[in-house]
Amino acid sequence: MKILDKIEEYLCICCLVVMTALVFANVFSRYVLHASFSFSEEITTNLFVLLSMMGTAIAAKRQAHLGLSIVTDRVSPKARRALLIFGYGLATVFSAAVLVYGILMVRSEYILGQVTAAMQWPEWIYGCFVPFGAIFMTIRFAQITMKEIRTPADQVLTEEEVQIEEAAEAAREREEEMK
Repeated sequence: MKILDKIEEYLCICCLVVMTALVFANVFSRYVLHASFSFSEEITTNLFVLLSMMGTAIAAKRQAHLGLSIVTDRVSPKARRALLIFGYGLATVFSAAVLVYGILMVRSEYILGQVTAAMQWPEWIYGCFVPFGAIFMTIRFAQITMKEIRTPADQVLTEEEVQIEEAAEAAREREEEMK
């Protein structure tokens, strides 16, 4: 799923660049020109929603979400595996629910003809960020859930072991990119 990796990363980069440029331009305009861009807050806020959703998907892919590993590190490998499957499965269901309700929200915005306050754009344009991001979240959490289901209990790693393995994988990827 390298294509998903690239889409997620490039969308995050684009969101951050656009948000930074808009906020900088608005601050400059406000303090130097004594005028403000009314649209910058609207765009920045909505891009932040997309950035958050995509960041959640990236963190899921890397298994980097905050967790209370004090419990999972102190139980047997079989219990750890069961807890991980349950947690990732629950995250998959939650992401799927966000996707479904996001679609319903966009549909409602479209039918009602809602527009944004500053730019008077159709609200559903920004609303699409929620189901779009939720698709990536659902895919990533489902991938991790399936990975944990396929992993034998005796091979389930503790949080510390996962971090060591991730660092080694990142180093291998950097070496491959340098070739």
